[in-house]
Amino acid sequence: METKPVIKGLKDGLLIQLPQGEWEAVLSGLKEILDTQAAFFRGADVTLDLQSLELGVIALSELRDTFLEHDIMLHTVQTDHRPTSLAAADLGIQATHSDDSSHEPDFESELPGDPAVLLHRTVRSGQTIHHPGHVIVLGDINPGAEIIAGGNIVVWGRVRGTVHAGAMGDEDAVVCALDLSPTQLRIADQIAISPERKGKPRPEIARLRNHQLVAEIWNPDKKMI
Repeated sequence: METKPVIKGLKDGLLIQLPQGEWEAVLSGLKEILDTQAAFFRGADVTLDLQSLELGVIALSELRDTFLEHDIMLHTVQTDHRPTSLAAADLGIQATHSDDSSHEPDFESELPGDPAVLLHRTVRSGQTIHHPGHVIVLGDINPGAEIIAGGNIVVWGRVRGTVHAGAMGDEDAVVCALDLSPTQLRIADQIAISPERKGKPRPEIARLRNHQLVAEIWNPDKKMI
């Protein structure tokens, strides 16, 4: 039986959907993905969808502590069971029904492509965006802001904050922007800090070549990969 959690992006954090099965196996699968992808999850607000799993105070407390150990805030639990909702309330965790429509629904498309989130705004200092797919920003990323994406990061604007593409280990991920001068730039497990900018800003794309971060002129009319 599959025990790997499903990770989805929400506008206000991440949704982790736990599989069904023996609780110890489910918990072990969750801990494994949190350990192996620690950089991606760090600092995230998480909604946990338990589906038909019924958990008491002790199990939920263990879950909360597991998230806290990874610097993750367990914000909401989605459950079909009233006892689980009551246990969450005892621990100060918000509980909603699993079919709560307040979250963005999944959708199917006939167009080929990967999941992405579009932010039509400036990401300001103190804001952190997590998404398991690609992140597209029509605006700037200010100093003190952070975007962490499992896929590519595309910014139609200026990057002055921290950006981490391929945060779940994808070494083919890229970061591109009209003005790429981040505080810190990461792709997979490689890190770079931008040197002081000289001259007029130009569109650039950053990628890994031979495990080294390089930045090149970005022509949006051409394929990124």
